[in-house]
Amino acid sequence: MKIAQVVCQILRIPNITAKTASSQDSVLVRVRTDDGLEGVGEADSSPEVVKAIIDAPFSHNIACGLRQLLVGENPLDHERLWQKMYRRTMYFGRTAVGITAMSAVDMALWDLKGKAFGQPIHRLLGGKRHDRVRGYASILFGRDGKETADIARRWVKAGYTAVKFGWEPMGTSEAVDIDLVRGAREGLGDATLLIDAGCVYDARTALRRAHAFAEYKPEWFEEPLHEADIDGYVWLRDRSPLPIAAGEGECGRESFRPLIDRKALDVYQVDISRCGFTDASYIRARVEEIGARLCNHCYTSPLTVAASIHWLSTCRDAFLFEDCVEDSPLRHDLTHEKVQSVNGWMEVPDRPGLGVTLDEAFVQKYLVAESK
Repeated sequence: MKIAQVVCQILRIPNITAKTASSQDSVLVRVRTDDGLEGVGEADSSPEVVKAIIDAPFSHNIACGLRQLLVGENPLDHERLWQKMYRRTMYFGRTAVGITAMSAVDMALWDLKGKAFGQPIHRLLGGKRHDRVRGYASILFGRDGKETADIARRWVKAGYTAVKFGWEPMGTSEAVDIDLVRGAREGLGDATLLIDAGCVYDARTALRRAHAFAEYKPEWFEEPLHEADIDGYVWLRDRSPLPIAAGEGECGRESFRPLIDRKALDVYQVDISRCGFTDASYIRARVEEIGARLCNHCYTSPLTVAASIHWLSTCRDAFLFEDCVEDSPLRHDLTHEKVQSVNGWMEVPDRPGLGVTLDEAFVQKYLVAESK
């Protein structure tokens, strides 16, 4: 069995708005073999940039597009192919968008491998430890505390026992920030509250906010600092009354390594569409080794949701699953199967590979670019 084609497709909904929500477009990577199998993957990144990395022709030995590196290879050799892609993209890859493109390929390779062996990916990863994981509804803040409270009530009524609010307008002022968190708690009642600041504070301001927010008992305080501020995260975690979560923007093991080595976080959030299963397995082992907790990050389509629940189910201390509830057709309708929490719980699929199939009519409806 050899890789015969690597197809890249960009999908985009027509009503893109200025908000921090990556379920408005998607880049799919479809790896096809000479005997008719196909694996599908996705990257959470700028779709056109990922497509360029896959399509790029040979420049020199460490600056080469991914398709050229993959065609003719055995798709079951995921570890060797990850290392080959990493080595041959060193001049434009390493810890950023090059890794996200590799991650989409890696997801597709694992999907293909599961189909080849008739096994779900969680079994290929070593076996699930959980049949289901409690899902939390992941959504953006409202315009103020009142609207945030209304949003909270909506998702509690829908069956969620945990809800995360994030990003704008948090960071506007202390009064705005506290109003948002107070409104979230009011709307949630006794349900679990999670707060995502969206990288808006310096370390001392973040510590003041952590003390102010503690009254409302959030489960964690996510990404209060800029993603590259590792010293700040170490300083903050040692002083914060709230658990500190981060990691969603990190691309692969090299990005996560300094955070893990310095025990900078309480909760490490891993996005399979930015790390791939191959590097996520390494990150899982390292985080479990230091006794911290793992959670997924996912705000895209059912492909990454399915990939995330396969991976998270293999994590020893999995306790919450990020379930994007953004009202976008890409989030809900890209696959024939609905991959969403039911009564507040995410079930782990046992079908081969990712366990989901693309709705080809949907793909064609929202397709804006394709390469082969």
